[in-house]
Amino acid sequence: MLRFGILSTAKIGRDAVVPAIQDAENCVVTAIASRDSARARAMADRFSVPHAFGSYEEMLASDVIDAVYIPLPTAQHAEWSIRAAEAGKHVLCEKPIALKAQEIDRLIEARDRTGVLISEAYMITYSPVWHKVRALLAEGAIGRLRHVQGAFTYFNRDPANMRNIPELGGGGLPDIGVYPTMATRFSTGVEPQRVQATTERDPTFGTDIYSSVRADFGTFELSFYISTQLAARQVMVFHGDEGVIEVTSPFNAERYGRQEVALTNQNHSQSQLFRFQDTRQYKLQAEAFSRAATGGEDAVVTLENSRANQAFIDAIYRASEKDGWEAV
Repeated sequence: MLRFGILSTAKIGRDAVVPAIQDAENCVVTAIASRDSARARAMADRFSVPHAFGSYEEMLASDVIDAVYIPLPTAQHAEWSIRAAEAGKHVLCEKPIALKAQEIDRLIEARDRTGVLISEAYMITYSPVWHKVRALLAEGAIGRLRHVQGAFTYFNRDPANMRNIPELGGGGLPDIGVYPTMATRFSTGVEPQRVQATTERDPTFGTDIYSSVRADFGTFELSFYISTQLAARQVMVFHGDEGVIEVTSPFNAERYGRQEVALTNQNHSQSQLFRFQDTRQYKLQAEAFSRAATGGEDAVVTLENSRANQAFIDAIYRASEKDGWEAV
């Protein structure tokens, strides 16, 4: 059993990842750390976790954990991933693991130097939904893929929320722009070559709140929009010359509707609907990570993959400042 320590009491850990780890077959949460010892103890008691620490450093120095899950504010991800690696702990870090592609070079160096596993927590890459999409594309179910469309939006103007605080790494592209990019790269196995984009920033917060993106992948295009100040929506569509694949609730399972993959043929005379009642993508993520960390051959999100995805996001920011194409 891989023993996890949780670095902070953040909401995503409380609501999604810690319950998933506790439900997993090959790992368990043995410690919670917070800068507030009372909060650490309260969360530990909630999940029957034996150890609570009043500092991150104290937990990293302990021998009661083998790995850490990091759901800290985005701006702190790279720093604490490196500190955890240097303490000899495997690292599962919330996305984005860094705010610039070059920052991930430091993580790669730390991984290679310490010999631990460091992986970015893209739970969608473990979901049977996205493995189904990838399989359909690979078998030519829609013929030649020509265009991918995506949208991911929600409404949040809370000034205290980290997504609206630039110093903490807030903004729409770091928070949700990384999903259409990773989903497209994961399902097709193709990398973007160049990108065009427009981005709008909140006049009060200074964070990016809306982006519209067009990316050239050579054999097909991706167009998507994301926003932190629009009515909630999620969708991904893969359009080929012989059919269409549409994914509903593609990223947050069930929250935006049923998790379904619809395959429709060229003239809409035939349609297949693949329903996924309980993907448990966070549980699958924890189990795959734990097997990989203990010598298994499970595929996890590598830092090289993370760097490529962040380079895509970096290019979107650059393209937003100019007219025309920007190389990825």
